[in-house]
Amino acid sequence: MMANAAQTTASTMDPALLAKLTGGLGDSKRIAKIGTEIGQIYSNFLPDIFHSETGIAIEVDYIGCQSGLMTDLIQQLGKEFAVADCSLRNWCPNFMLGTGTAFIMALMERMLGAAPETIMEPEVRALSQIELDLAALVIGRVGDVLRSAVNAPGGFEATVEPPFNGNGKSAFEEAMAAQFGLMIRLKVDIGKVSSEFALVIPQRALLKTNIVAPKPSAQALKKQEEWVEMISEQVKRSQVTLEARIRLQSLTLKTIARLVEGDVIPFRDAKQDDICVEVSANGANMYNCEFGRAGDRYTVRVKNNVSTDDEILRHLMG
Repeated sequence: MMANAAQTTASTMDPALLAKLTGGLGDSKRIAKIGTEIGQIYSNFLPDIFHSETGIAIEVDYIGCQSGLMTDLIQQLGKEFAVADCSLRNWCPNFMLGTGTAFIMALMERMLGAAPETIMEPEVRALSQIELDLAALVIGRVGDVLRSAVNAPGGFEATVEPPFNGNGKSAFEEAMAAQFGLMIRLKVDIGKVSSEFALVIPQRALLKTNIVAPKPSAQALKKQEEWVEMISEQVKRSQVTLEARIRLQSLTLKTIARLVEGDVIPFRDAKQDDICVEVSANGANMYNCEFGRAGDRYTVRVKNNVSTDDEILRHLMG
């Protein structure tokens, strides 16, 4: 009888008040202090770590923090962010880290050799798959700093799931539905491009945590070549959809309008031994090929490159 009464009281109680009573929501002063402490750690440590691994200079500044329901905070990030579901054993099973898409696009240009002064503020758009692969590495570094700052027992690494564009769906959505969180926003500059990093963390985990400044270590300061190699491996594993175009014989509009099932349209160069095929990806012409057949499958054989390797990479990564 008493248990039923307690459950009824809990179900009718204001969610914010219930969260405060059960350690899931802190007062504004304490939450602001936690946000500032974490923000300062990122400002002090992330630029050095990033430069030591990539050779690229960035500036990181704490913007501020905001309290609210986890789902509401994540929604605010919108299409200008790529976000990832994250967890850290012995600390928090579900939090989210995000990077502004503008930062990833500018970083990709830098990694491909563009001079800092030539990189301009990009248009807001969703990241391509290859850019999301790069975002995974960046968010991984953001997660490394957080792991060091919260000093979770056991020394486990943060787990970062594959990032997705801001209009995607988190696997943690149901688990985070009633949780209050803290969104910590960081301004990040790379050359002339300004963007943001964002952390959305349940307050229940933060309120039980002593924030400490991480100690530099040889393991944390990896060589630039290793980071570039990781990016290269991510790019090699990325899937790219190819398209093959074969030119058909010219027909009048009258003939085209009367085509029915079973009619045959010949190739334009049907008298030649090899039929020319243009292969492209993401709208960029890549190869000239010849049409053929292997067993029961139709195939194309590469004859020559239309674009250079650098041109192909630049286009596909964009």
